[in-house]
Amino acid sequence: MRDAYIAALYELAKKDERILALVADNGAIVYDQFRRDFPERFINFGIAEATMVSVAAGLACCGRVPFCYTIASFLTMRSFEQIRNDVCMQKMNVKLAGIGCGFVYSNLGPTHHATKDITLMRSLPEMTVISPCSPMEAKKATYAAASIDGPVYLRLSVGGTPEIYKEDYDFKVGRGVTLRDGKDIAIISTGGIILEAQAAAEELKRLGISARLINIHTIKPVDTDIILKAAAETKAILTVEEHSILGGLGSSVAEVLLENGAGAIKFRRMGLNGVFASGYGSYQDMKEENGLTAKDITACAKKLLRA
Repeated sequence: MRDAYIAALYELAKKDERILALVADNGAIVYDQFRRDFPERFINFGIAEATMVSVAAGLACCGRVPFCYTIASFLTMRSFEQIRNDVCMQKMNVKLAGIGCGFVYSNLGPTHHATKDITLMRSLPEMTVISPCSPMEAKKATYAAASIDGPVYLRLSVGGTPEIYKEDYDFKVGRGVTLRDGKDIAIISTGGIILEAQAAAEELKRLGISARLINIHTIKPVDTDIILKAAAETKAILTVEEHSILGGLGSSVAEVLLENGAGAIKFRRMGLNGVFASGYGSYQDMKEENGLTAKDITACAKKLLRA
């Protein structure tokens, strides 16, 4: 996803001289082409995320379109006050690209895990929050972010995320995607963990359970229609996120259900429940340690349907 984002940003910069790439002492190699071809539009602030965001707001005041890029946990937490005051309060046209969402930086520990960023960013007025699940979706989300006149947070994974879409994929901000249909249970997910949800849906099919899989790539504004349709057409809803369930995707889906009279459906959230991610090791190790593998999702879906 990271490489897809940077490739899209480069293409945008070729067409629009207002586009700027701002980094906080990272992305040196992956930005080589951008830095070589647009040296005056690449700014490295060093380890100074808050300064980067404040300067981005100032640049936006001057008609530029800055894209701030750094590790998601640092971008959203170290810079939260600047994002709130300088970007969102002033409705500045600043884009924030947080990399390493969830716990993909597995062996760097919880300081580098981005498992509260959705909660923080969706709480801010004016902020659009997009959480792609594949390189193609990240690419199209970057183009979409550039077209929005206002603050946008892009939540990006790193590593070899497999592609699940074709080139003609029609990405629309605020519109979820039904990846597979089903009538027994709807699994609603976001970001790279959707691959585990996809594998779980396939296993459930083998067990005779028809599972609908929905990708909510836009956390805010969330697609109310696709959630309520799932509530009307299935027996249960299970949300899966590589994030805290407190204020994340699951909370957003629960709000939609309750506020629209669909709260009676069987419902469960999967994610980190008021804890930091436990364990240490590879990304797969972290998913296993924190109960977010296809096996875990399958077991939870079966239990929810039996409840």
